[in-house]
Amino acid sequence: MALTLEQYALDYLDTRGLPWPAMPKVELPKARPSLVVLPVRAVLYTVYGTLLAIPTGELQFEAQLDFVTEAALDKTVLEFKMWQAMSRKPGAPGAQLRELFKKTFDSLRLSGSGGEKHPELLAERIWDEIIKKLIVREYKIDAVQYGSPAEFTKKIAYFYHASIQGTGCYPGTADTLKLIADRGIPQGLLGDGQCFTPVQLLRGLRVQDAGFELNVALPGPLRVLSSDCKARKPSNTIFQAAITALAARGISPSETLHVGSNLLRDIAPAKKLGMKTALFAGDKASLAATGDQLKDPALRPDVLVTELIQLLDVIS
Repeated sequence: MALTLEQYALDYLDTRGLPWPAMPKVELPKARPSLVVLPVRAVLYTVYGTLLAIPTGELQFEAQLDFVTEAALDKTVLEFKMWQAMSRKPGAPGAQLRELFKKTFDSLRLSGSGGEKHPELLAERIWDEIIKKLIVREYKIDAVQYGSPAEFTKKIAYFYHASIQGTGCYPGTADTLKLIADRGIPQGLLGDGQCFTPVQLLRGLRVQDAGFELNVALPGPLRVLSSDCKARKPSNTIFQAAITALAARGISPSETLHVGSNLLRDIAPAKKLGMKTALFAGDKASLAATGDQLKDPALRPDVLVTELIQLLDVIS
C-alpha cells in the first residue's frame, strides 16, 4: 500500500538523514504582552508565523536566495528520478526544472481566479502540470511507493517546500495546544496553507512532544486552510468557511478567539466578523503591526501575547 503524505514525510523521509534547511532563528520583536481574560469556546490559529516559524514569516514558492531554490530543485529531480524524462539541454537538472517550474507557476497564477479577490495557488497543481509534461516523455510514477498521481504530486510539493524553507514550532506550542485541549476547548486552524501544512505542523510539534496527536488537539473539520478554500487571507471566503465549521459545533464567532500575527490579514477580518482576537508578537519575521495600526479600533486586538503559553491566562 502506498504511503500517506504523513507517512512519507515522517516515517520515510525523516528516517533517511536527509539535510533539510533548519528552522529559522527567531528574533523577538520589542513587544510586551497585554492580557485580559476572554470567555471563549473555541480557538483558531494562523499556522505560519504563529504556530510554525518559517523564513520571512510566510510560506513561499521560491526561496529568498536563487541558489537555495536551484539546490532544492536539483534534490527534487534526484529524489523522484525525473532526469531521464527531461530534455538534454546543457546545464544542471535543477536549472531546467526551475524554468519549467516558473513557466507553470506563472501560467497557473494568471489563469483566472473565478472571481476570488485573494486566490490561492495550490502547490500540487504546479507539480501535476509538470509531471504531465514529463509523462509525455515516458516518465513513470512508482504507484506502489507514492500512490495515485494526485497523491504523488502532494508528496513532491512537500519535498520541494521542505527543501526551500525550514520550519519549526515556536517554544511552548505543543504544551499550549495540549493544555487548552485538556480544558475541553475545541481548537483549529484558520490560515494560509497548502496540502502539506498539517504535516509540517505535526512534524514541528513532535520535535517538542514525540507523542503529539494532531487529530486530538486540532481535529480535521476545524482545520480551515487557504488550499481547501482556494482563497487566501484576508478573503472573506476563508473566514466564512471557518464560521461554518464552528457553527456545526454550535459555536458562534463571538465565542471564538482567533490568534494571528498580522493585523490586516488575521486580526481585522476576524474582528469584523465578531471574533475575539489575539495578536502573536513572538517573531519579528512574521509580526505585521505598527504602533499607529494598534491604535486603530478596527485593527487593535483584544490581547497581545509574546509567547503562546500566555493564551492559558487569556482563555477562561
